[in-house]
Amino acid sequence: MLKVTDLRGRTPTTSELRRALPRGGVDVDAVVGDVRLIVEEVRRSGAAAALDYGEKFDGVRPSSVRVPAEVVARAVDTLDADVRAALDEAITRIRAVHAAQKPQSHTTTLRPGATVTEVFVPVQRVGLYVPGGKAVYPSSVLMNVIPAQEAGARSMVVCSPPQEEFDGWPHPTTLAACALLGIDEVWAVGGAQAVALLAYGDDSHDLEPVDKVTGPGNIFVAAAKRVVNGVVGIDAEAGPSEIAVLADATADPTLIAADLVSQAEHDEQAASVLITDSAELADAVNAEVERAAAATLNSERASSALGGGQSGIVLVDDIHTAIAAANAYAAEHLEIHTRNPRDVAERITNAGAIFVGPYSPVPLGDYAAGSNHVLPTSGTARFAPGLSTHTFLKPVSVIEYDRDALEEIGPHIITLSAAEQLPAHGEAIKARGIGQAAAGEEE
Repeated sequence: MLKVTDLRGRTPTTSELRRALPRGGVDVDAVVGDVRLIVEEVRRSGAAAALDYGEKFDGVRPSSVRVPAEVVARAVDTLDADVRAALDEAITRIRAVHAAQKPQSHTTTLRPGATVTEVFVPVQRVGLYVPGGKAVYPSSVLMNVIPAQEAGARSMVVCSPPQEEFDGWPHPTTLAACALLGIDEVWAVGGAQAVALLAYGDDSHDLEPVDKVTGPGNIFVAAAKRVVNGVVGIDAEAGPSEIAVLADATADPTLIAADLVSQAEHDEQAASVLITDSAELADAVNAEVERAAAATLNSERASSALGGGQSGIVLVDDIHTAIAAANAYAAEHLEIHTRNPRDVAERITNAGAIFVGPYSPVPLGDYAAGSNHVLPTSGTARFAPGLSTHTFLKPVSVIEYDRDALEEIGPHIITLSAAEQLPAHGEAIKARGIGQAAAGEEE
């Protein structure tokens, strides 16, 4: 089922690895043109256009964009007790991790009277997108809302697609997760039109625009984020889910197969990749993957993903090369199943999240490890982080100099402004009665 890429017998360069490793992804460029038209229409016509597009694409039109607060609150009452307990525990763990992420302000004193203080200011209003297509994602509510709350965002709105079977509102479990976190502003809108409405708002419907949009979504959501980037901030253009497993001969093929299948069930474009120096393990995993994929509820979807060009097994000569391959691939989720997994983890530089050892599977992070599951995809983990409390904070420098401190540095500023042929910069210093003697000497 999983195609094998055999890189044994050579030491591939980073460039060779990037070309050889399985890679899927989606062509966002292909839909940007159409999405731009949707965004522009929503910018002009607001909620009416967003509802029109939702009805056109999904056949659902809620009675309003904004879900009534009583509908959100009532969703908790119908929540299954076990699901409620699981969400409560996940909330506790996720909040603990994200609260600890918040940085502290600090001041650097360069000399008496010369200080630079870095403060962290929360994004004031955020729009949090929660998908609702092939599955129900209360976990994505938690992963978006909690870091925004811990950062101190003033207000937030959750957007999730309307569902015909629930009177045009988002899924009740999604709404219940919002209620458990104290979120009562939920918009029943999905896709590109949701991102556009978050960016531009609609005063006539009391829909206030946001400053930043975060959260995963399909290709149309990714394209809309690209289009509105600059009008609002975005976290990333999320691609399909992906898992890479770095393993040696000591690994359990049944566990690896289960984890590969767990991500493949997200959608047909999901990527599942095994990187190993053991041909015997590769054969065993391939056989177990085929069995497990056929037995799972979403077998058709999982099998399609596992058989696609974005998934596969990569054979290498040794663990050193396997680590290089993992770093070149830069997986959204990277599991390590080796003899000394922690030692290997310390050599990983590119991954959205690293899961160390056989008892740290990716589904743990998807729900309740405490870490965030909104992570960089399509190799962007080489330079981009996942969602965190930092996503909703802006580091701002506060500069405070007194006259003596400016007097000391002023001549250097005047000199540098002249060197850059921007003399008005220097004149702004001289206007304060500073640097005149130095300027006279130069003349």
